Amino acid sequence: MFKRKSAPKIRLLFVDENNDLQSNIAEYFVKEMYGDLYEVSSAGPKSDCVDCELISVMYQLGYDIRSYTSMDFGHEDLPKGFDYVIFLEKSTYDRVKDDIPFKAPQILHDFGRKENFEKATDDVELYECIKQLVEDVGEWCKSTFADPEALKTMVV
Repeated sequence: MFKRKSAPKIRLLFVDENNDLQSNIAEYFVKEMYGDLYEVSSAGPKSDCVDCELISVMYQLGYDIRSYTSMDFGHEDLPKGFDYVIFLEKSTYDRVKDDIPFKAPQILHDFGRKENFEKATDDVELYECIKQLVEDVGEWCKSTFADPEALKTMVV
């Protein structure tokens, strides 16, 4: 009996400034939807902690990221090479695109920054802002990563 050799997974790195919001959402959804196609990590030029409100909202929506940790580019648990580096904040991309330690094609899809939530005047509005971000990132991941070959056309 012959074993079919599977193609190696495409290695993705999702980036946002502190690896605390959009990058964690994207990492979660791509692992869940397309874990057979991609090896997924997330990091940022800085690390903080994964946004507590994000963890809570995602958990309420049925997505568990409680075990996720924030990593910077030098974190020892971060793989050393990637096939694509995907920035999820234009401001971070503009600032560090030429200085990141990973030499891989770069993709940019701007979901904004947490400052976009400043319009929320209470916890209900903040929940709705974060929920909308989770839904937006989830839909983008679903359509963007279904065809690995399409990633080549998104390189900036």
